[in-house]
Amino acid sequence: MKIIGFVGLPGSGKGEASGVARQCGLTVLVMGDIIRQEAQRRGLEPTDLNLGRIGEALRSEEGPDAIAKRTLEKARALGEEIVIIDGLRSRDEADFFRASADEFHLIEICAPPDARLKWLELRGRPDDPKHERADPKDTNSIPDKAAAALEMRECRERSWGLCDVMKAADLRLKNEGSLDDFRQSVKKLLDVLVAGCSSRRDSPIRP
Repeated sequence: MKIIGFVGLPGSGKGEASGVARQCGLTVLVMGDIIRQEAQRRGLEPTDLNLGRIGEALRSEEGPDAIAKRTLEKARALGEEIVIIDGLRSRDEADFFRASADEFHLIEICAPPDARLKWLELRGRPDDPKHERADPKDTNSIPDKAAAALEMRECRERSWGLCDVMKAADLRLKNEGSLDDFRQSVKKLLDVLVAGCSSRRDSPIRP
């Protein structure tokens, strides 16, 4: 099995990259879905607070690569030769996938903080931060709740080792231009990796 993993801060564009992969006919597994399914099993609403607590609990009870192990079980059950895994959070997870796959590529996706906050607000998922100032009439009422919620999520994910796994990425994609430009960059990179080229020198995208 060849695994291509996406890693990045919340709102950086991992979901868009996964969407491109699906359009290319590739199977995508989102690690966060493992936690959302666990929340449903426990009868909890999929809020950011609940999902964060479940993620911490699973890693504490089953080990730092607990989510990765559950994700790999699903990947193997599908029997696909190539699987995209969206949302690694730690070096332990990357090391687990690298040791478990015949070939593993880790791609970091980067985007500016302001853009990430805007995209998260527009996405509208239950666990995403919502833009709500303390006084809606006061445009200088800062910090707003959305920015504070994003900062809290980032702090939690950094505590799981997100910075270490981003540093360990094999390749890096910058999501700073138009959406079309980003999608084209993702497709070019996936075309190279799926074709079996594992040499970073041959990749059209450089770290």
